[in-house]
Amino acid sequence: MSKAATKIAGDLLSNPLCEQDQAFLESVMCLDTAMKRMEAFNQEKVNQIQKTVIDPLKKYSSVFPSLNMAVKRREQALQDYKRLQAKVEKYEEKEKTGPIMVKLHQAKEELRPVREDFEAKNKQLLEEMPKFYNSRIDYFQPSFEALIRAQVVYFTEMHKIFSDLTDQIDQGGLTDQEREQQNESKLSELRALSIVADD
Repeated sequence: MSKAATKIAGDLLSNPLCEQDQAFLESVMCLDTAMKRMEAFNQEKVNQIQKTVIDPLKKYSSVFPSLNMAVKRREQALQDYKRLQAKVEKYEEKEKTGPIMVKLHQAKEELRPVREDFEAKNKQLLEEMPKFYNSRIDYFQPSFEALIRAQVVYFTEMHKIFSDLTDQIDQGGLTDQEREQQNESKLSELRALSIVADD
């Protein structure tokens, strides 16, 4: 929006009307100066928001791939654990013969490290996920405060810029309604010209 306002002011400055009417030229120059100030403050606000909001959010989101990987590793460990647990249960259901007991013992030996691996990964996620989840507000709070402060500074400056501009180009302190009536009157005069086609 500030870029469009700056372009409008620049276009008005290059308009031949400014060469013909000194008062109009001065008003447009005031507008152009105000728009350039507005653009400078807007750029400052954008830089501030980039530094205090967008960059921290990018850093925060960079944590998710490693978090997702930890969840996938836990899921894989769970699948391995379930597969080996089913194997152990299958041998436990069979008749207790020598070869079956050997296979049962081997399956239990194979299951133990897989179960320990799953339990360790599961425990880590159960401990760390709530901490990660609960810390998000503490992480985002300063960014939101910085965003609000940047907006307050920006709109305070915009108020000053446009108050100054109003003081510089105000014609006799007309109200908005009086200005609207004045514009409608001028527009009616233009519509009444024979060169204007009715739509």
